[in-house]
Amino acid sequence: MNEKVNLNRIAENSIYGRGINRVTVEYSGKIFARHMVDGSVLELGPAEGIMTDMLYPKYQNDYTVVDAGSVFIESLRKRYPNIIAHECLFEEFKPNKRYDNIILGHVLEHVEDPVSILIQCKSWLDEGGLVLTTVPNANSIHRQAAVEMGLLKKLDDFSEKDYRHGHRRVFFMDTLQECFNDAGLKIQKSGGYWLKPLSDAQLERDWTKDMIDAFFRLGEKYPDIAGELYVVAK
Repeated sequence: MNEKVNLNRIAENSIYGRGINRVTVEYSGKIFARHMVDGSVLELGPAEGIMTDMLYPKYQNDYTVVDAGSVFIESLRKRYPNIIAHECLFEEFKPNKRYDNIILGHVLEHVEDPVSILIQCKSWLDEGGLVLTTVPNANSIHRQAAVEMGLLKKLDDFSEKDYRHGHRRVFFMDTLQECFNDAGLKIQKSGGYWLKPLSDAQLERDWTKDMIDAFFRLGEKYPDIAGELYVVAK
């Protein structure tokens, strides 16, 4: 119950739907769309539903969302009356079917036990289905700069933004891949996106859309120091 209260508190002041955070979610949705298979979708932690808005039109015949944030679930039900929406913790979700695509967009940094969540996802996955996830990269160039400036003591320390988002961890690529391996999932594709050199406030104030778009694409060329990491597994 305390976890639900905390998640609803974060939801009431969520910043995922604004500014550069929104663009980040939209780009991760584009990456997922490249790899997703036909069939059903289970999206864990849709938050404001930015990625849902992108993916739902193609998968609207069988689209399920799970989020403990009541404000998020209520909003998605109003926008998409046919969506299957469950207001609960992931650990409490008990589906009566399997899914072709399981989406965890910026989820694993929030949960208490990422491996346990991935093991659950494996049990919910249909044959030939995929688990697709994105997380913040501890080795991002902007975190490296923060360490150089003394704003962070080490790369995986929490910034003010991490605390505000309710993060429990940030990932290096090897620690993210270990979670999937420990859960018994086979990684098909991994990489990064969003070569983020400055803070959100600086980027939103000074950069044009074309500049931001270019650095999202550059992050795919330099995944080790990109701001975000992704994994596609089966």
